[in-house]
Amino acid sequence: MVKKLALPAVGALFAIASLILVACGNPGNMGLCVACFLRDTAGALGLHGAEAVQYARPEIIGIVLGAMIVSLITREFSSKGGSAPITRFVLGACVMVGALIFLGCPTRMVLRIAGGDLNAIVGLFGFAAGIFGGIFFLNKGFTLKRTYTISKTDGFALPVMSLLLLVALLFFPMLLNFSEAGPGAMRAPIFLALGIGLVMGGVGFISRLCFVAGIRDSAFFKNFSMLFAFVALLVVATVGNIIMGNFNLGLEGHPVAHTDGLWNFLGLALVGLGSVLLGGCPFRQVVLAGGGNTDSVTAVFGMIFGAALAHNLSLASSAAGVSERGPVGFAVAAVLMVGIAVYNTFFNKDKKAGKV
Repeated sequence: MVKKLALPAVGALFAIASLILVACGNPGNMGLCVACFLRDTAGALGLHGAEAVQYARPEIIGIVLGAMIVSLITREFSSKGGSAPITRFVLGACVMVGALIFLGCPTRMVLRIAGGDLNAIVGLFGFAAGIFGGIFFLNKGFTLKRTYTISKTDGFALPVMSLLLLVALLFFPMLLNFSEAGPGAMRAPIFLALGIGLVMGGVGFISRLCFVAGIRDSAFFKNFSMLFAFVALLVVATVGNIIMGNFNLGLEGHPVAHTDGLWNFLGLALVGLGSVLLGGCPFRQVVLAGGGNTDSVTAVFGMIFGAALAHNLSLASSAAGVSERGPVGFAVAAVLMVGIAVYNTFFNKDKKAGKV
């Protein structure tokens, strides 16, 4: 009974954390959006010039450090990597392009639905379609090959970088960019955001919470436990939004969202497919990176690069809709992603798979 209740409890905790962050200053329906916050952090580091989305999000720092701390306590911290690093980097970048066409990762998809945004339900169907596409390739033998035990120095690289970023945020803010308007200027107090990130990073590591796994495992392994976390997050966040007066059922009038159904669907389809190929959603990749997995670090760096690319080349959507170049960015990312999937399924015969 305890195990059956554990994952729904994690989903409920995620919802509560997100509601608190929004109530304390984060953008609406964006309590803990990993894609959005990696994008903001890329802007803070000067990797893109979109002034409305620049802030070194303490939530990301907290998730990485929380996962590291808990993995060390449980003796599960494991420095490993070496599984198709360039491929993972490219997949991470493609996932971020899809997320920024939709305007959010799977986390924000659920939070947008919980706020009454029907556009995100269209995105959910696209997300599921992408996951089922990924399952097709998994069933046919897709693999990025095995991982290897590597130096602990490599495993601690991202946590150390995160600590340095936190030091810069707290003591040397002149080194970073800060939005003065727009979503990047909407932020919860630093220590609250950091604390919630620490908790969710630790809980995410223990529970192995993944927003792709809810659908993938239900279809692939007939295991519905992760799906219950998904449902609990949705229910608790919806009730919380209704209580707080933030629920607005409809297609229009939602914060940092557009109403183009086709691109809401296609953007998250790209995220779903890429996340299956990587072995986890953006949240899961950040958590694994904190636990020493450099394959996930590579994927996270790819997402940061993808965010920078999307904004520097005007591929990202806005509340006004999909950009003129957005479809081109999608087409390139989709071709790369499907090409990687086909090659590593049907043409790469040396298949010694390892878990990520």
